[in-house]
Amino acid sequence: METLRERKKQRTRDALLRTAVELFTTRGYEATTVDDIAEAVDVSQRTFFRYFAGKEEAALALQELAVARFVEAVRERPADEAPMQALRQAVLEGWDTLHEVIEAVVPVELYLRMYRVIESTPVLLAAHLRRNEETEDTIARVLAGREGLDVDADPRPRLAVAVFGGVMRVTERQWSTGEDFSVEAMRALTISYLEQVGPALTESWRTR
Repeated sequence: METLRERKKQRTRDALLRTAVELFTTRGYEATTVDDIAEAVDVSQRTFFRYFAGKEEAALALQELAVARFVEAVRERPADEAPMQALRQAVLEGWDTLHEVIEAVVPVELYLRMYRVIESTPVLLAAHLRRNEETEDTIARVLAGREGLDVDADPRPRLAVAVFGGVMRVTERQWSTGEDFSVEAMRALTISYLEQVGPALTESWRTR
């Protein structure tokens, strides 16, 4: 059972994260300092660093929550699902349950706005892509485990994850620069792009 001290620490972390995201999405990432965040929550800079290594970690923390849930969803998919189907269903489930994961900390709308901050801030985008590579390695190992394969000897898990990750990256970029910035739009775009993977890889693109 969670203790009073643990609950207090979680509330402080959530307040720092919520405030950081609010400032990043209104002032901009570069224009926001750690002191700004700490002052808005009425804590010291030292307290901020107890919870986050720096601004970058705070800026990407919500995405990390969603990614952790996605990885767990892949692990929980039925064992008889093909790898790409398991990835597809896990990511769609992630969008369907986003409110449950995120809204304990911030409104989903604020989470979505952080995507645009990340996409438009080179240092955050670089960190986001670097973390995506680490996530892809984790997922490849999960898929290999599901299929009874050696991930270092059989290239298929990493190939599947590379294709899937590429589709999701294109989807993220298109969605974050589009006019409809809702969860529903992202889900629909994800389905549309995943359905085009087979034809895009195996069929001719020329129109006659």
